[in-house]
Amino acid sequence: MNDFVRMTALELLQGYRDKEFSPVEATQSMLEQIQRCNPVVNAYNLVDEETTLAYARESEQRYQSGEIRGALDGVPVAIKDVFLTPQWPTIKGSKTIDPKSTLGKEAPSVAALNRNGAVPLGKTTTPEFGWKGVTDNPVDGVTCNPWDPSKTAGGSSGGSAAAVPLGMGPLALGTDAGGSIRIPAGFSGLVGLKPSFGEVPHWPASPFGTLAHAGPMTWTVADCALLMNVLSEADYRDTNAIPRRNIDYLAEIQGEPEQLLKGVKIAFSATLGYVQVDREVEETVRKAAQLMQSLGAEITEVAPGFDDPLAAFGHLFYGGAANALRDIGKKQRMVMDPQLVAVSEKAAQLSMLDYLEAVNERAALCERMAAFHQKYDLLLTPTLPITAFTAGREVPEDWPSTRWPSWTPFTYPFNMTGQPAISVPCGFDGAGLPIGLQLVGARFDDRAVLRAAQAYQLAAPLTDKRPGLFFESSEQTATAGVGI
Repeated sequence: MNDFVRMTALELLQGYRDKEFSPVEATQSMLEQIQRCNPVVNAYNLVDEETTLAYARESEQRYQSGEIRGALDGVPVAIKDVFLTPQWPTIKGSKTIDPKSTLGKEAPSVAALNRNGAVPLGKTTTPEFGWKGVTDNPVDGVTCNPWDPSKTAGGSSGGSAAAVPLGMGPLALGTDAGGSIRIPAGFSGLVGLKPSFGEVPHWPASPFGTLAHAGPMTWTVADCALLMNVLSEADYRDTNAIPRRNIDYLAEIQGEPEQLLKGVKIAFSATLGYVQVDREVEETVRKAAQLMQSLGAEITEVAPGFDDPLAAFGHLFYGGAANALRDIGKKQRMVMDPQLVAVSEKAAQLSMLDYLEAVNERAALCERMAAFHQKYDLLLTPTLPITAFTAGREVPEDWPSTRWPSWTPFTYPFNMTGQPAISVPCGFDGAGLPIGLQLVGARFDDRAVLRAAQAYQLAAPLTDKRPGLFFESSEQTATAGVGI
């Protein structure tokens, strides 16, 4: 096992600058890790080693000539297969998309990576059109948890989430319209940030409308801040993007934990006032809150005071699913995820007044949280009320509901409000599955979210812990199977 697959993006960049090793060496190592681990977890659905190494060689030449490009030159990045990549098809887990039709087009996040010299490692798996909180689709099959391949990695950015802990890339792109960055980050034990809506330009517009955010998934909060510096660059194609603030997020998180948390007012709610939470999850997140209090944060245990907005979210989100399928005919729907077809066809029957009622509830929730943050800088919750369950299922066994939002009540409210929210690993349950905490900030206060997350991770780092699969020999990996 070489050290490259253990390194953060910041460590790789330092090594390149110091000429201790090259982008080609690091990239080759990660491609080998993908060859070894991906058959077990199914994180990548497209790997093109020749193209990836060509990017790495170009970066190597820039370092040799002293013409370094941007903030990520030579750093390998995994790209969720909903982001348009000019050199590779983007099929979003669907047999209904013509792969050739997506070539030559570039999403803003991918364009920003290219401007900054990043090395694209490949495309990572997603449920069809990113529609649910677990990752499986009719094209690529099931994506599994890096800590236990019999469990789900979460979704919809499940491939990106499974890749990072296993050293199959230090940085990854994800999207989040109901928790799709934070859910797999929580289940798979990495950092995942849903930025404020509009902070990271996104194009083409998501069928899920203003619920949908693009953001970073990384091994450390520092790498998350680094990637945010790149992803938040301007792109005129996103007409919902807010004016560029040019915040140096990496500079904003510098300092000791006590400096970063001193006087920060944090509301801690283990349940939001209505969620049933697994005992181990609640105890672990409560200990994290206590640690942050010992570091200088002002912790108050209080719920934000809203009722579960699940019904309104469902109208908005599944309305987006219906929107995604509006031009897909009956014959094509027969080769799609049947549950996606079912929810979209049901949502298509909503009346305009039903939809507008959900819009009204969303507006009220936005007002409620804006007022809440007049008193508290941040809200601290579990990322999820449970740990990862069996892969290939939308909900856990014997679950009272058949749909995924029923087990992710801490994430979707903050898609409705557009607030920044991050998941950070804070421990493991008795079965060795990750537990995440979520920090939610006032809209557009992404720096406060990242500063508090960095303080916590500095004080309670779990970054030295990797899944068992990370360390297994190639012979062990070959016989491991997918585990479901």
